[in-house]
Formats: sequence, C-alpha cells, structure tokens
Amino acid sequence: MTSLPQVAPRIAKLTALSIGVALLATACGGASTPTSTGTGSASANAAGIACPAPSAGAGAGTSAATNAGEVPASTGTTDTALKIGSLLPTTGSLAFLGPPEIAGVNLGIKEINDAGGVLGKPVEVIHRDSGDTKTDIATQSTTALLGQGVGAIIGAASSGVSKTVINQITGAGVIQFSPANTSPDFTDWDDKGLYWRTAPSDVLQGKVLGNYMATCGAQTVGMIVLNDAYGTGLAKNVKAAFEAAGGKVVAEELFNEGDSQFSSQVDKVIAAKPDAIALITFDQAKSIVPLMTGKGIKPTQLFLVDGNMSDYSKDFQAGTLKGAQGTIPGTFAKDDFKKKLLAIDPALKDYSYAGESYDAVNLIALASEAANSTKGVDIATQLKAVSESGEKCSDFPSCVTLLREGKDIDYDGQSGPVTFSEAGDPTEAYVGIYEFQDDNTYKASKEEFGKL
Repeated sequence: MTSLPQVAPRIAKLTALSIGVALLATACGGASTPTSTGTGSASANAAGIACPAPSAGAGAGTSAATNAGEVPASTGTTDTALKIGSLLPTTGSLAFLGPPEIAGVNLGIKEINDAGGVLGKPVEVIHRDSGDTKTDIATQSTTALLGQGVGAIIGAASSGVSKTVINQITGAGVIQFSPANTSPDFTDWDDKGLYWRTAPSDVLQGKVLGNYMATCGAQTVGMIVLNDAYGTGLAKNVKAAFEAAGGKVVAEELFNEGDSQFSSQVDKVIAAKPDAIALITFDQAKSIVPLMTGKGIKPTQLFLVDGNMSDYSKDFQAGTLKGAQGTIPGTFAKDDFKKKLLAIDPALKDYSYAGESYDAVNLIALASEAANSTKGVDIATQLKAVSESGEKCSDFPSCVTLLREGKDIDYDGQSGPVTFSEAGDPTEAYVGIYEFQDDNTYKASKEEFGKL
C-alpha cells in the first residue's frame, strides 16, 4: 500500500455531535431548514402507541428549479476522462437497495454527459456488485474497478462491507463515496481524506428513531439487532436517545449475518413485554416480522430502519405491516425526481438512497471540474468546497455553469442540504419517517431535520 499525502485536512474530526431536530409539518420542497412543527396524533393501539399524524402532502412536491439554459464549454481540459465505479448491492441481504442506488448513479451520469461531460469529456461509469459481508464479492469487485483506473467508487451501501474495502480503495488514492453508509466509525477513519458520504451518521437516525418512539408514547422498547457495524452502532444511538427521553430498553437481542433462525431472539424480546419493538436488520425482517405478528405483536408496535425499509407486498399477507413505521436518512424523493428515476429503471419500487447516490455522482463530477483533474486525490480537495458557502444550485448543469463562470457554488441536492465536515460527513440532514400501508408498501409520513 503506497503512502499518500493528506488530501483534505481532517483537523476538525467530529468528536462531539450536537443534534437539533425539528418535526416538519410538510415535506421539504428543497429548503435547507425546517419551517414548522407537526401536530396531531393517530389512534392509540393496545400497546399504548399513539404516534403523531402524518404530515399533509408528505413526500409530494417537486425539486428546486434548475438552470435550463445552455451549459458553457469547460475552461479546463483532461487527457484522462473521469471514470467512476459503483460498488452497490445486486446480491445479498441488501440487494433491494441496489436498484434505486444504481438508478440514482445512472441518472446523474446521464445528466452530466447530456451537459457535455466533465472537463470536455464524457464520464464513464462501471458497475460492480458489492454483495454482503457473507462473501468476498466486494473485494473482488474493488480489485476489478481499481484495475480499470477509476478515480472514485460510489459504495458500498453496507457499512460492514465498506469496512472490508475502505483501506484498499483509499490506499490506492481513489475516492470512496458511499450513498448509504451510516456507521459513526467512518468519521474518524484514517482514510487519507478520501472517504466521503452523503448519508448522515447513525448518530442522527438513532436520535430521530429513539425520540420518535418516545413521542409515540412508548415507555419501554425491545430491539432485535444485526451484530455488525451498522446494527450495533445504530442500536447504541437509538437506545441513548430513547433513554434520554425517559424510556427504558427492556430487551436487546443480537443475531449475526447469515443466521436464518430468529425464534430465540423474538421470544426473549416478546417476554420482556415492550411497548414498541425496533427491528435493526437487513432483509432478515422477512423472517422476523411474521414471527412477531404470529405471537400477537401488533404491526403498530414495530419500528423499522433503513436497512429493512422495503416493499413487502409480495412477502407478507395484506395488512401484516399496516401501521408499522420506519426511518430512512434523507429527505423524501420528490415526484419529478421519481419520474426521472423511473425513466432510467421502470421496474423501481423503492427510492431509498437514490437521491444520495445521485448527489454523490454530481459532487464528484463538480469537484473534478473545480480541481481541473480526474484523479481521486485532486477531486477530494474540492469536495467540501463545492458543498458550501457559494451560490445555491441543485444539479450538474446549473452548478457547472456557475463554476465555469468563475463563481463559488453550494450544491444542495436530491438528498437535501449537503454540507461536508472536515471528516467527509454531512453536517446536516433530514431523516424521513414512513408508515406501512395495507399492501405492505410504505408511504411518506413526516421528516425531521437535524444538524451534526
């Protein structure tokens, strides 16, 4: 592994996180700050859970207007076109997240190339499967991508998978840019300034979910948790927030990736008689949910997270999850963005992390343009700069137009406001709260804004 110079000073690592959360009454229409507080309550269930009513129009709306004018030619040049790899799941326990993330990447690439590319050349994208932590697919895919000369790799989705390849990627002088990693461990990783992400740390998602369960009236919570970097990190922050709100975690049962039997964990959690149950899993929820509901747990007692928020319409009988809720980092996907994604992949059912993936592509391309280079170490020096303290813009054509006019830019994208810390983390973000319907698909309910 070669020794590389420090790309972006990591002096201000986030050692203390202060989070302010405000409940939004309506979906954010691209605004950077919340405007109001939601009120109301849903009908109570037998467990004493009565969550705030969904916000009117949540998840609807359109994205901010963009520059529809002609994009000026690049003032820079490059002998080597920008090449971006993707390391996203098409197999394994997070395979359901692959389609929206890949669609977000492909939409970003299409818009960039339609606008003339980066530094006068089209951007190339190479897709590879990340698999999950039960396999070595990610390492093999990373080796293949590095061998093809990529300057940046978008992925992995799983924090556990990213831990297996981050040193390989950053050690090669290539940017690793995850749209979905939420483990707090990456904030202080020795990544040579080359690891970035558009998904906020689970310090934020954990705080939102813990506080939300308390807001719903739960006084006790049980948790079933995947025993990996993602699961235990998120569980720690959910527990801290819930207990800080006056609640008590009465059961916390772990399982390992690859496990297929969950009856023991389910029985122990149910025996503790919690008001609410948080399922911090990946697709293991397909096995755990029926065990829970089959033993009398009401779906309104269940709270899911981004790792298992999926379309279960083909997995469960109608009504199995009706009233269950869950969190996904990022603002709601707006209607016009969904239409663009469906034009890329008409089979899309979920939109989780599509915005974060789209934003990752745009930020890499804009930083490449600003650095006048397609090398990862050079691009990384400009990623923070294009995310803050400039003229607001929200897509590649409008942002690169400003750059080529000699202006500073502040990219705010489909995932919400994007402003990076010195550690490569978003310093502010939305977390969406969703509610499952009778057909076991979920619908936007409300979103909360927080600063790290």
